[in-house]
Amino acid sequence: MPRPPNLLLIWTDQQRNDTLPCHGNTFVQAPALKQLGEESFVFRRAYCTQPVCTPSRGSILTGLWPHTHGCVNNNLPLRPDTRTLAELLPAGYARAYYGKWHLGSELNAQHGFTDWRSIEDGIYRDFYADPADRARRSSYHDFLLRHGFVPDTTEEDGAHLFSRSFTAVMPERFTKSGYLAGEAERFLQAQRRDQPFFLSVNFLEPHPPPFGPYNDLYDPASLPVGPAFMVPPGPDASAHARRVAAEVHDEGFKRFPFRTPADARRLAANYYGLVTLVDRAVGRILAALDAAGLAEDTLVVFTSDHGEQLGDHALVQKGTFYEQSTRIPLMLRVPWLGRRQVMLDGPVSQVDLVPTLLELMGLDRPAHLQGRSLAEALRDPRRPGGDVVVEWNDAKRPDEEGRCLVTPDGWKLNRYRSGHVELYDLNADAAELRNLAAAPAQAGRVRELTGRLRAWQQQTGDPLAVA
Repeated sequence: MPRPPNLLLIWTDQQRNDTLPCHGNTFVQAPALKQLGEESFVFRRAYCTQPVCTPSRGSILTGLWPHTHGCVNNNLPLRPDTRTLAELLPAGYARAYYGKWHLGSELNAQHGFTDWRSIEDGIYRDFYADPADRARRSSYHDFLLRHGFVPDTTEEDGAHLFSRSFTAVMPERFTKSGYLAGEAERFLQAQRRDQPFFLSVNFLEPHPPPFGPYNDLYDPASLPVGPAFMVPPGPDASAHARRVAAEVHDEGFKRFPFRTPADARRLAANYYGLVTLVDRAVGRILAALDAAGLAEDTLVVFTSDHGEQLGDHALVQKGTFYEQSTRIPLMLRVPWLGRRQVMLDGPVSQVDLVPTLLELMGLDRPAHLQGRSLAEALRDPRRPGGDVVVEWNDAKRPDEEGRCLVTPDGWKLNRYRSGHVELYDLNADAAELRNLAAAPAQAGRVRELTGRLRAWQQQTGDPLAVA
């Protein structure tokens, strides 16, 4: 292992795990991610800690559960005393963060990162801790100005901004993905071989807006779909899933209708175009890493903060305990452990990422981390995994809050504050269409898994009272 190694964290926003070739996707055009998957440890069953942006991002960077780091809903800032991975690295590391942050002010270098490129303005301005920051703009905004673009929107306070809808359909070079790829290339070209670095690049795509420069790359009618496609949640599904499905059916999504399979296929085709857009940016970054002669000394991570329903269960976006929302890509390329594809089957959580990376980099694990290191699993992929828990916190609708337990042998228990219970056998019912919680034959299993969930809550200090 190199001493000390570099770390390149590439992560997207709202990307399902089954969009990757290494998970069997044969139609998406993603050659860079395909190549990376062929050289990586690939986790088939990786779960986010909460299927929405801010809570999950907090866990990825801190190794703490959402209820511990405190960012349990979107747009909450990460507390100043909560340390990120950048703050856990030893002195001497260059620490750069490029992309969407969503854990406080988008514009200011923070939490151990000293080199900063921001891409978000818009609604994020409402959550700046310092009101003076509202007069400033993101690095991406300034990039567009330098290339002659004119902001397309004017806010109530008179601020002239580029809207997400405007930038999403720009030529690839000027999209947010294209901008971040260029900035990452420049960072890597400037690196000295005697200074280790941690570079985090977070793309907005394939998060909405649900369109981009490759809308026509995929034929909506030809896209494969699963058994849950446009099947609304049944009466024994959670109140949260049923409410959201009814809302999107009645109101549509981002001005797109969402009533028929054809409607959902159109959005899905656009979404896969955004996946390809990201792939091309990833390819540029990995090529720059190779060209700089740094690849063999660099641990590369590819993941996403949460998934996307994409029409499954007649839902779009995220925010449920369904597999499409909670399962995410997770690939680790660790050159000093070999460059070949190794598939790992046991369920893992993104709360495990920080302790895993620290161990793989030969660094000590702080006692406060709540995840477990997966480094031993990389050395012995047959090692059994443990239970994984996913949270759902919602200050606006507390009755819909709940916890999800996924077991290594393929059972999934969801319990909600309201008292509602769901039990799915993922081996026999991967689409989660049959809730077995009320089946007399499963009463013992529900009790056992409930006990395991409550033991996890006690161990981690989770205050949510699930019935």
